[in-house]
Amino acid sequence: MKEKSGQRTLLASVLLSAPGPLVVGAGLLVGRSSTQLADFIRRTAELAAIIVSWAVYRHIKRAGGRDEAKKARLERLAALGVGLAMCLGGLAMALIALFSRQGDKGNVLPGLVIALLGVITNTWFWLRYRRLNQQEPSAILAAQSGLYRAKSLVDLCVSAALMTVVLWPGSRAAYWMDAAGSLAVALYLIITGIGTWRRSY
Repeated sequence: MKEKSGQRTLLASVLLSAPGPLVVGAGLLVGRSSTQLADFIRRTAELAAIIVSWAVYRHIKRAGGRDEAKKARLERLAALGVGLAMCLGGLAMALIALFSRQGDKGNVLPGLVIALLGVITNTWFWLRYRRLNQQEPSAILAAQSGLYRAKSLVDLCVSAALMTVVLWPGSRAAYWMDAAGSLAVALYLIITGIGTWRRSY
């Protein structure tokens, strides 16, 4: 029953994460915020990592405990994928923040709405994965717990940065908040990604 619960939670993660890159990507057509662009790259990398984790977890549970070495190798591979996604997302955000220009950021409301919804949804998934991992220890579930903790905090930073852009468009405050939000998120993602990577060994 716990195995089914883990699979259902991972599948729900895939389904609920899938619209994020599409909506934020569509928002880039009307917005020019570095935070919004970095958020699009981050969400795309994270979605790929979640899909891999779901597929690996499903394969392991279907195969049963027949080959513990193969199970450990697949779990490590999934955790490495999550760590790599966080590091790549963080590097992308840092580069975009450092080379973005001051000026009108356009309409960032689509990105703001997705980020606010992300705070709520990702916090729930973080707590859910943490509980599942306590009940049935798994490198995949532990990596997802770390990923969703990072996602919830990142979405909080993204929400604050984009809210500043909405309230004071074109201002220096919006520019600096946009850049600072991207850099803070980038640093956190890279540190968390490296930690996930190291724990997988």
